[in-house]
Amino acid sequence: MIRVMPMKALVLESPGSLALRELAIPQRQGECLVRVRMAGICGTDLQILDGYAGFRGVPGHEFVGIVESAPPEDRGWIGRRVAGEINIGCGQCGFCAAGIKEHCHTRTVVGIRERDGAFAEYLSLPVCNLHAIPDALSDEAAVFVEPVAAACRILEQIALDDRSRVAVLGDGRMGLLVAQVLMTATPDVTLFGRHPAKLEVARRLAIAARLSEELSPAVRFDVVVDVTGRAAGLRQALGIVRPRGTVVMKSTFHGEAPFEPWPIVVDEITLVGSRCGPFDRAIPLLESGAVRVDPLIARVARLDEHESAFADARRALKVLFAIGGDR
Repeated sequence: MIRVMPMKALVLESPGSLALRELAIPQRQGECLVRVRMAGICGTDLQILDGYAGFRGVPGHEFVGIVESAPPEDRGWIGRRVAGEINIGCGQCGFCAAGIKEHCHTRTVVGIRERDGAFAEYLSLPVCNLHAIPDALSDEAAVFVEPVAAACRILEQIALDDRSRVAVLGDGRMGLLVAQVLMTATPDVTLFGRHPAKLEVARRLAIAARLSEELSPAVRFDVVVDVTGRAAGLRQALGIVRPRGTVVMKSTFHGEAPFEPWPIVVDEITLVGSRCGPFDRAIPLLESGAVRVDPLIARVARLDEHESAFADARRALKVLFAIGGDR
């Protein structure tokens, strides 16, 4: 039965202003109510806090939870532990008909666009967005399903084989996930970053890791993935990709990214924007240990510790919120 008492949630009221509030539990007709157990702070959440996308409401889109209520035809999901795809399409447009709801023009996006997110005790999603989490996968690991799926999207967009040379720019949480996912397709993956401690985490994950200052145009890569989250990342990527190579743009950040376009034309570089990806590919990678996330977790916080949690998320790797749990 749906609870009628208020829930606790973090609410973004204006850029930089995040407060713990009591809100009504969401009740969307035809959707499942999910009790959030754990949620993760990602780079996009930090950008949203700074004003990206003009979002107001409850942020957060990486989560694991328990389905607490569902429409009659979906009651088999009640009690199941789930993660959820974050894009909810209209169900009627050409994109939705093709199964590409992440590009529906009127879509809502959990914690990003016109829909409250996961930094709350409850959220609402259609059953088609839910994916069951295997018992062997911990809550801490299940929180990473959404970003690992985003990393898997790259493998849907470009062809890699065991001869492909890949550089990943950025030693943050997403860079470490992208590198591990791409290593399932080619052994020649090098991660470049600015933080010795994070590069050491990369090495613990068996990722070849080097300081960004070692980047040189004399060494070119077939594929370069920009996960820096900074305006300079795209320019750096273009500086080390080989002619007719591919640059994958994985960063979302608030601001412009100035760069010179002529090398793209002269060297016939392919630019690929990359966003959300396949959950059904990400879950087995986490379950098998092909992608490891424990070394990335710096802290597990409560919602009422959000100020220090977001501050830590700007300098550490992954900060999680423990929210619901078993009650």
